[in-house]
Amino acid sequence: MNWLTTLFEIPSAIQAVIIICLICALGLALSKWRIRGISLGVTYVFFFGILAGAAGLKVDSQMLNYAESFGLILFVYTLGLQVGPGFMSTFRKGGTTLNLLALGVVVLGTVLALVPGWTGLLPLPDMMGVLCGATTNTPALGAAQQTLKQCNMPASGAALSCAVTYAFGMVGVIVALLLVKGWLSRHEKASDDNNDDEAFIASFLVCNPAVFGHTLGEISGMDESKFVVSRLWRDGKVILPNADTRLENGDRILVITHQRQVAQLTIYFGQRDETNWNRNDVDWNALDSKLISQRILITQANINGRHLGDLQLRNRYGVNVSRVQRSGIQLVATPNLTLRMGDRVTVVGEAESIKRVATELGNVVKRLDEPNMVTIFIGIVLGLLLGSIPVFVPGIKFPVTLGLAGGPIVMGILIGAFGPRFHMVAYTTTSANLMLRSLGLSMYLACLGLDAGKDFLATVMQPQALWWIGIAMVITLVPVIIMSIVGVVCYKRSYATTAGMLCGAMANPIALEYVNDSLPGNDKASVAYATVYPLGMFLRVIIAQLIVMLWV
Repeated sequence: MNWLTTLFEIPSAIQAVIIICLICALGLALSKWRIRGISLGVTYVFFFGILAGAAGLKVDSQMLNYAESFGLILFVYTLGLQVGPGFMSTFRKGGTTLNLLALGVVVLGTVLALVPGWTGLLPLPDMMGVLCGATTNTPALGAAQQTLKQCNMPASGAALSCAVTYAFGMVGVIVALLLVKGWLSRHEKASDDNNDDEAFIASFLVCNPAVFGHTLGEISGMDESKFVVSRLWRDGKVILPNADTRLENGDRILVITHQRQVAQLTIYFGQRDETNWNRNDVDWNALDSKLISQRILITQANINGRHLGDLQLRNRYGVNVSRVQRSGIQLVATPNLTLRMGDRVTVVGEAESIKRVATELGNVVKRLDEPNMVTIFIGIVLGLLLGSIPVFVPGIKFPVTLGLAGGPIVMGILIGAFGPRFHMVAYTTTSANLMLRSLGLSMYLACLGLDAGKDFLATVMQPQALWWIGIAMVITLVPVIIMSIVGVVCYKRSYATTAGMLCGAMANPIALEYVNDSLPGNDKASVAYATVYPLGMFLRVIIAQLIVMLWV
């Protein structure tokens, strides 16, 4: 058995892989353990890493540094890739307010962390670790550590203080929400405007003389309203309209638009009927024996990044595209809409024509099962190059860079948002993205714990650790409580939306899981979380570097 003992005791590449994998496996297995419905999730990997380090397990320093860096890069890049498609839309109505509230959380927490540093209670590395632990932001810790090393300062204190305070940061948001939930519920006057940009279906009776004889193309050019007419009833028959179709008195049209534009379209066409076309049980194929409605999945790579109008499906096949489903959201199928791999387009027309459209668009589910690894690797390279670009700021000794964490997450967001415009296939299935993110985060937390564990027990028994925990309590609780009151009382956001925003600003998926469990059947928290998470993560990564550089 000497070979087995040697394998674990002597640092080598194989030993590093075995130890890191065992730590990840044990931590992820324990992540399913819940206490009163709450689990610390992947955080257990971090704690097992600390235990392994405290037990005396030593890993080759170069292997540990490589695995830690690669895990962090993989996690933040795939995270950016996932949230990128919806990131730019977060600054529309509602999203701007939520991001401003999240910005308030970030600024308050940062100021509260700087106070003990200014007063001399904490050295810089410890202060950065407490800030990252209290806000459960491991990418920010990675950025802070990289910057500390660049400035020739020890980074071990940051990992230790983060390890000590991380657990409270995970549950601190839940504690804060529990403290204010009752009071906020009594003062809640929500004005959330959900699904404002989602496709809305309405039917109108054409009785406005001003539009008689005008084509649908002419009417759509009168205003910036975006709408698609998918069906037209005339003299008891259903017609598949196009831009050259002229409206007549008594026509009944089925329109896909945004809900906020329904009132304006009612003025245009004359009268809206009260049929509810947005029910899930509407049988579209029963409206006419000749026309059917079918959702077609885009799986052809050559369609990715092209505008819907460029395909000329109406002219070539005699069909109408009424809606496009993307990430669970129904979008209005306007001609300038950029199509992506994985989109589901709703096509109305005759069965044979729809069959030909399906052949052109792909509609082969198996093609989406394989993630496009080329985009992932190229994106990581571009992200690292972006993160290495030095930006010289007056008054700072060292150039500011986005670093290992900031560069890949920004590049992931950019490729996720704009990649299809350059015909880059950025689509990955949800399961594939989650697996890559979990793999990267697990590797990073295991290595982080191993690095911090060798001095953890000696540190946590010292009075200094109590200072860390006390300061972390303030950094976690105060911003969450203050901004929850501001969000609900001042900005009239619902408790669910505000709670989701706070979880996203604190990068705390465990707290989000608690909110969703306490508000079953309500997805407002998840939507708010996704809205503010990218900006909050990006700001904390940049702020962590700026603090270190300005401090030196």
